[in-house]
Amino acid sequence: MKYTAYILILIIGLSCVVAAQSTKEITMLKPSEFTVLPWGGTSGDQSVYDTIRDCGFNLAGFVTVEELDKVAKAGLECLVRDSSIHASDAATQLDQAEIDKRIADVVERVGNNPVVYGFYLRDEPNAAVFPGLGKWAAAVNKAAPGKLAYINLFPNYASAGALGTPTYDEHLAEYVKHVKPKFISYDHYALMDNGSLRGGYFQNLESVRAAALKNDIPFWNIVLSNAHFKYAEPTPAGFRFQLYTTLAYGARGISYFTYFAPHVGNYRLAPIDQFGNKTQTWNMLREVNLQLHKLGPVYITLKSVNVFHHPEIPEGCRGIESSKFIESLSGSQMLVGEFEDPDGQPYAMIVNTSLHESTPFQVKFKDEGKVHRVSPYTGNTGVWQGEDCWLAAGQGMLLCLKK
Repeated sequence: MKYTAYILILIIGLSCVVAAQSTKEITMLKPSEFTVLPWGGTSGDQSVYDTIRDCGFNLAGFVTVEELDKVAKAGLECLVRDSSIHASDAATQLDQAEIDKRIADVVERVGNNPVVYGFYLRDEPNAAVFPGLGKWAAAVNKAAPGKLAYINLFPNYASAGALGTPTYDEHLAEYVKHVKPKFISYDHYALMDNGSLRGGYFQNLESVRAAALKNDIPFWNIVLSNAHFKYAEPTPAGFRFQLYTTLAYGARGISYFTYFAPHVGNYRLAPIDQFGNKTQTWNMLREVNLQLHKLGPVYITLKSVNVFHHPEIPEGCRGIESSKFIESLSGSQMLVGEFEDPDGQPYAMIVNTSLHESTPFQVKFKDEGKVHRVSPYTGNTGVWQGEDCWLAAGQGMLLCLKK
């Protein structure tokens, strides 16, 4: 009996080692290809950074200059944060020379460290300070060409007073006009604790996608990875939904708020809890991050050409009549992002937007050819057949038509 128990323990232990090794052996996308960010400040010993990497992130979060060596050892990149370059409302009123000096001082401190992906400047600014933020972004471009000036925008449910513009689309237009960003980042927390989806989630994706395409820059979406206020506790379906809807709209980055649980209010079930321990959320998040990295080598080669919903069409969105590639689609409530690869081959990211129910689906492309599926577990492309017609709640599937 003792011998049997020993063997069982040995098998479990070996399985854990193999699982850990397989995680580390997965090839990660680079942040320049697709950014995966645990939103918020990061600090701690080396294990903190290693665990972030093991969860499938390629950025470490917002990190001080003093901790860059830990970022490097974990195989990550990061956004540098420093109080001297926080672009507060008051700091946006500084003259260009002072802003240039502050940025140059921090850039000199980091040197040519390759783990520095960019510099954190500001979260959720009012449009009134966009001209001043433009000065800060210009200073980063001058002192550190090729690095990002990180600014994150409000969601479309923010009030007109918070936005500083009558409409959300005007907010985006003013931001691009004055800041001239290299990317657009925004947050939208849509999963509610009564099981519903906040209205406006898809309209926000529509607006940001349109602004990004118009200005030929990528966009990042910040979504939930903890429960707080009236937001839902994390579930596998919720993580799938947030990732795959973001991908269907053609994003080039996703951020999760937050990786570490804040020590206030009703925050709970972040990937790392208030005691520094992994929660069940960590494994849920790791699962979708690893799927992203497996799909990534194909996904990052694709160009977003259309997005539609079927059969019901959310306000401000398009239906299947707008489709470039798909003649018919069956299933429950579906979202489809349409893409082309460099050779003009059609691709479709098909998402079951239910947060609660699985669905079978069938799709017919307008052109003749064989439908293939890109596996989110191996990254390989094979014929779409059999049980691949099923999508779990929130799940997406990347299909291509080989003519």
